[in-house]
Amino acid sequence: MVPNRFDILLNHLQGLKKVAVAFSGGVDSTLLLKAAQMALGNNVLAISIRTMYIPGWELEEAVNFSRQHGIRHKIFEMPFLHQIRNNPKNRCYWCKSNLFKYMQSEAQKEGFNTVIDGTNFDDLKDYRPGLQALKELNIQSPLLELKITKDEIREFSRNLNLPTANKPAYACLLTRFPYDEEIHNSDLRRVEKAEKYLRTLGFQGSRVRVHGTLARVEIPRHDLNSILNADLFHKVSRELSEIGFTYVTLDMEGYRTGSHNESL
Repeated sequence: MVPNRFDILLNHLQGLKKVAVAFSGGVDSTLLLKAAQMALGNNVLAISIRTMYIPGWELEEAVNFSRQHGIRHKIFEMPFLHQIRNNPKNRCYWCKSNLFKYMQSEAQKEGFNTVIDGTNFDDLKDYRPGLQALKELNIQSPLLELKITKDEIREFSRNLNLPTANKPAYACLLTRFPYDEEIHNSDLRRVEKAEKYLRTLGFQGSRVRVHGTLARVEIPRHDLNSILNADLFHKVSRELSEIGFTYVTLDMEGYRTGSHNESL
């Protein structure tokens, strides 16, 4: 009998004996953390990072998930690294290099020598310089190593009734800004407030891309008709203006992953 793909993942994790999971609260890391708990029981530690460029709601969801599933969870503060203040094209490399070094150090203090992350096979399709940092630090990525795709992760998550099964993908707030542009803490908070507001309207997975004082709003394509309602878009425009944007525009192509990468 050929084992199914999820069983293969569990067997792989069992072979690691004891792991710390880099846990963002997103779709991939949530599935990986739950699978690790199923495979290894209490020999699992979830590690999350609190920093200026990670949306606060992601950390809240990570905390709630760990608590509800009885998983030991550590949260560590990370400063806004000087290497990425100007949003260089290799910011993901510098971020992950520093972040995972710190995670490894803290995990070892807790008795966990292996750190794993939720990079999946589909991540190879996009521009992701952070993967080089993971390789250099010997961070293991079981979902990538087993060629598990995003669709499979969502399928596994639905089978396990995980709250993230249909959660939209989110990325760090630095992806909302053009490359090679200095970013301030106030810029990050402005974007976080704007996207949180869009979430309250039901536009999950939206992005507010920043171009100076202009906010370019990306809405999932299936929601474009809804936001094109004149009254609603005026309401959104007024709210984002109060948050601090001078101009508000709607991207007619809708949301797509890493649209600032189109300039590369």
